[in-house]
Amino acid sequence: MSSGLVIIPTYNEIENIYQIIPAVLDLEQQFDVLIVDDNSPDNTADAVVELQQKYPGRLFLEKRLSKDGLGTAYVHGFKWALVRKYEYVFEMDADFSHNPNDLPRLLKSCQRNGGLAIGSRYVTGVNVVNWPLNRVLLSYGASVYVRMITGMRIHDTTAGFVCFSRSVLEAIDLSKIRFVGYAFQIEMKYRTYVKNFEIEEVPIIFTDRTRGESKMSGGIIKEAIFGVISLRIRKLLNTL
Repeated sequence: MSSGLVIIPTYNEIENIYQIIPAVLDLEQQFDVLIVDDNSPDNTADAVVELQQKYPGRLFLEKRLSKDGLGTAYVHGFKWALVRKYEYVFEMDADFSHNPNDLPRLLKSCQRNGGLAIGSRYVTGVNVVNWPLNRVLLSYGASVYVRMITGMRIHDTTAGFVCFSRSVLEAIDLSKIRFVGYAFQIEMKYRTYVKNFEIEEVPIIFTDRTRGESKMSGGIIKEAIFGVISLRIRKLLNTL
């Protein structure tokens, strides 16, 4: 078993799944992969089962009954990883917006700091490809907003390409995670921050998906805006 587990949540990712799994599992540095699929009607899970024959003992599938959101999918994966004693646990999208070749760099950073490594789009400027300007401004502005409210010195607070050390996931009460979209990514970083773990940003180039459909919605944006304020208030009230 590898010390690093890459969790990839999926919903209707049949156009990407046959490419993303080999792109991770064929890396020179060994990682295991857990697909958490929300009962995709396009049969994404069946494709994973097919690929498990090629990667026995390294590719795993957890199939949930319904589409319950990104945050709950990752929490499900975190708990699965902790039971199986993985030392480093990654979040990564299925659509190649996160480059699998950056996984070893995130792992090295996380091993060095013992906390959280973030694949950051903004730590060295704006490193985003194929996004319209309004989406870039929304994402970058959200990170500025989060820094103002929370006090975290993180350039990319909504990043979804990260590596947690086991110690971080054990220290966070995963049963208290409330949010599912952008706000989930912020919440995990903020809980890591208030537990006084080291956080390091590793510069990456983010490339928007070319296959499949984005899961972004107005509800996810609204959750992030008001969720950040909620997190800060709960921290001040010592109820986080």
